[in-house]
Amino acid sequence: MKLLNSAFVRSALGACLLATCLLSPAAADGPVGDHVNDMQDFLDEYTREVGWLMEQVDGIVNRYEAEGLEAAQPEKVVDHWEAVKFHSAIESNYIPLYASIWQGLFGVRQAIEGGQPVAEVRREQAQLEQTLWQSLGAVKLAAQYQEQGLTGAIATREATTPAATLIEIKQQLDSVVAKYAEQLPDEAIKLVQDAYLTRFEGVEGDLIESDADLVEDLEIDFNVRLPQAIQQGASVDEVRAVVDRMQVKLDRARELLKEAEASRSDVF
Repeated sequence: MKLLNSAFVRSALGACLLATCLLSPAAADGPVGDHVNDMQDFLDEYTREVGWLMEQVDGIVNRYEAEGLEAAQPEKVVDHWEAVKFHSAIESNYIPLYASIWQGLFGVRQAIEGGQPVAEVRREQAQLEQTLWQSLGAVKLAAQYQEQGLTGAIATREATTPAATLIEIKQQLDSVVAKYAEQLPDEAIKLVQDAYLTRFEGVEGDLIESDADLVEDLEIDFNVRLPQAIQQGASVDEVRAVVDRMQVKLDRARELLKEAEASRSDVF
């Protein structure tokens, strides 16, 4: 009986935590479609999109099993994910699951690119599917709260000084390492998520025009590489190494944004 009660308490606490997150939707800096403020009417579409996404991933894995790496084209998992409306629905309402989806997608991709046995790739695929269904449930719950007027509108905003925003991101990444060194991994993860959601997304639209590959690489850093290093208990030096590589990329991003701004000034 004690075990049952303990399990019940953990389940209840988890539900309460999820509800708290959904009652306080994350503010996104990037463009967000109108559907995010009318999710109840889009639940069927979100459900179809999740099914479609899983079919695309399954196709990639099947091709890997039958024809090998080149035929599988595992890099397309990102294109498929970013093509669906559900992408911004979960991102705007529950960022921890949003990051988990990224990690799941790249779990499949990296397993294939690393030449792992099909059984290992299927294991990553199963974990991704579980996260996608969990995320769909979170969006459905958020839609109920939204219908009841318990959540505010999800608004977007653009960074007014992109170069300054990137400096703030670099400073926040230094804080991530500091928190991790203090043995506060949960706080470190929250700082990573905040840097991505409330800062980087505000500048990535402009940056995509200059270097889309750089943007994708940084998205992977924010949502996969750095969170995984923290969650897997990497050493402080290893976490710092990930951050150092991100800092170099962010410096490159600042230079690109400055060049783009200079070009616009010359035109006008």
